[in-house]
Amino acid sequence: ITPATPDRVHTIVFWSKNFGPFIEGGFGEKLIKMGFNLFFNFTINSDSPVLEPNVPPLKKRLKQLDFLCNNFGPEGINWRFDPICFFKTKKEGVKDNLRDLPMIAKKASKSGIKRCITSFMDDYPKIRRRVASIPGFSFIDPPLEKKKGIILELEKELAAKKINLYTCCEKELMNILPANSNIKQSSCIPNDLLVKIYGGNLSFRKDSGQRIKQGCGCMVSNDIGSYNLHPCYHNCLFCYANPCPVS
Repeated sequence: ITPATPDRVHTIVFWSKNFGPFIEGGFGEKLIKMGFNLFFNFTINSDSPVLEPNVPPLKKRLKQLDFLCNNFGPEGINWRFDPICFFKTKKEGVKDNLRDLPMIAKKASKSGIKRCITSFMDDYPKIRRRVASIPGFSFIDPPLEKKKGIILELEKELAAKKINLYTCCEKELMNILPANSNIKQSSCIPNDLLVKIYGGNLSFRKDSGQRIKQGCGCMVSNDIGSYNLHPCYHNCLFCYANPCPVS
């Protein structure tokens, strides 16, 4: 077994909706002291007890983002607003989770964030089974033209705050965007960016285990996480990954 020492690991990439335990444990400082480079994918969506029942309140998550930017540098942080969801409830009709995005963008920009990654929810069979037990609830997949309008509005909203917009696995949508749009395909494991920030050498080859045909730009890396051994307890209704059912 090859030891994961700083001389063998270029960067540790963290991915979370709640960096509270990481911050409270001082783990970032410990890893920096050991000689590791750190990069963060921080998903911050609108407050929605229906969609994301166990994430901390938005106010706390924004404080966490501010802490990460102040202590580890905003250049090493991707803000993910992901996924954009449309859904229908018996009481309230059709809704979406875009409500808090302008406020999040304002706070993120103030913290120094320059990149936002987004995508529209993919309706996997696992998700359909999960929501089947919720009376009157269903997810809605908007037409492609509606998605185009939404994403272009988001681009305009974020550009005003000097944040660049990227899409995750939205090849079909990217293909119909106007030529003057600056929206780019994302890379959540961005080896080219990691080299730009921290120097050194990394492969820029695409990760063949990812959804390349759908537009995934992630580059080769070693994933040390496990959905089974390290289950997520946020219980997000739209989660494509967690094998644990939402209760």
